[in-house]
Amino acid sequence: MKATALFQLGTDLEKAPTLNAKAPQSRQAQTEGFDNSEVGLVRNTDNNIVQGPWTSSDHDNDHFITATNDAGVEVKCAGKHMIIDLWGAKKIDNLELMEAAMRRCVEVCGATLLHIHLHHFQPNGGISGVAVLAESHISVHTWPERDYAAFDVFMCGNSKPELAVGILAEAFQATEVKSDRLLRGETEA
Repeated sequence: MKATALFQLGTDLEKAPTLNAKAPQSRQAQTEGFDNSEVGLVRNTDNNIVQGPWTSSDHDNDHFITATNDAGVEVKCAGKHMIIDLWGAKKIDNLELMEAAMRRCVEVCGATLLHIHLHHFQPNGGISGVAVLAESHISVHTWPERDYAAFDVFMCGNSKPELAVGILAEAFQATEVKSDRLLRGETEA
């Protein structure tokens, strides 16, 4: 395997990839010569898969949930994604508090923690990090010089990421909280 391939996998960070490596020109080039019918794929004129070999019973264990979208329509989706802005936030440069708040979100929201990684920037003390969950993730980026923290909390299955809003607002004593909910992978119920 060439060093550039190892770099792309993230295992050889010492050597940068060369610019003359030939990348596929398009999705069509990647699938050219591949007989889609052998695996039961049907593609439209834009080469997008529109039908596959899966059956409706395959979706029974996919952890999609039923939720009500902003239009009041019940839909199936992969999960709920909360975008949370905290203004007037305090102690958002405190690594121990940040980890404790993320762990509390995981517990209360009913998720499963796999790993937490937080990075403390100097000299301003900002934090960027992620809690990797079996259900997806919680990420954070803070700007202590502006008393601002940006969180996103995405969880699939029966987890309740909307509960993280209050936990984070309380933990960091935010004076203003803005949150938006997105339904990821939304499809008809």
